[in-house]
Amino acid sequence: MSSLFDFDKPADAYAVMGNPITHSKSPQIHAAFAAQTGQRVVYSATQVDPGGFEQAVGNFFAHNGKGLNITVPFKREAWALAGELGPEAKLAGAVNTLLMDKDGVLVGRNTDGLGLVRDILHNHGGRIEGQKVLLIGAGGAARGVLQPLLAEAPAELLIVNRTPNRAYELATDFSAVCKEQSNEHMPNISSIKSAGFDDLANTKQSFDLIINATAASLQGEVPPLPDACCTANTWCYDMMYSAEPTPFMQWGEQRGAKVTLDGLGMLVEQAAESFLHWRGVRPKTAPVIQKIRAELLNTL
Repeated sequence: MSSLFDFDKPADAYAVMGNPITHSKSPQIHAAFAAQTGQRVVYSATQVDPGGFEQAVGNFFAHNGKGLNITVPFKREAWALAGELGPEAKLAGAVNTLLMDKDGVLVGRNTDGLGLVRDILHNHGGRIEGQKVLLIGAGGAARGVLQPLLAEAPAELLIVNRTPNRAYELATDFSAVCKEQSNEHMPNISSIKSAGFDDLANTKQSFDLIINATAASLQGEVPPLPDACCTANTWCYDMMYSAEPTPFMQWGEQRGAKVTLDGLGMLVEQAAESFLHWRGVRPKTAPVIQKIRAELLNTL
């Protein structure tokens, strides 16, 4: 016979924090993961005011929250707040996933680069190993994906940016780290170089994989890449996504790129990596990607 005290255990609480946050698809994605895997999870979106991030995180975990996703503009603050960092987060200088371990230590991870790599390799059958890769941008998005990209051993990785000095600093930082890292965290040391867009135009180089880590597509713009960068064998990957092909994808299509992709798969894959860290189970991403893609198309 059931006792009055035989209550269902409450669902574990997770959330995404950022500003703004209303556009976030994380609650939808993680609800789908929970339903698919049979996990008792409730996931919410929380807008945090500037200056209030540390308190918001403290309050969340003090009320038995289990894990957080962190988005713009708090990834750097999350990195500074974490008591322990995964190797990819340490190098990125940014954290998008927080969890509290059994000892009460706040652990920071960065799943962005892992999500990018998994989308390219597993969802689309692409290659990074041995390829010539061009990474556009030298901001937080580019920094966040560099370690997982380099771990796949591209033949060369060139960082190009409007401000060449920033690209140079990023390449220098990661070149130094590659030489210092153990085989466990950086199994392959690649050739990391940097350039400005003018330099790139003069070299007339072509690339196997071009990754746009800038937000130019959100403004309807395309980075000023020379046409020679893109050939019939080039994959063009925009880390932004939208219902229609992004301006960068259109740029690749117009130049005969072999494959053009947006970042929706990356978004879902990085969420799956977070879910794996939190729950110890990897959800299937393909049906979630398909569902969100269909919803985006319905908005046209």
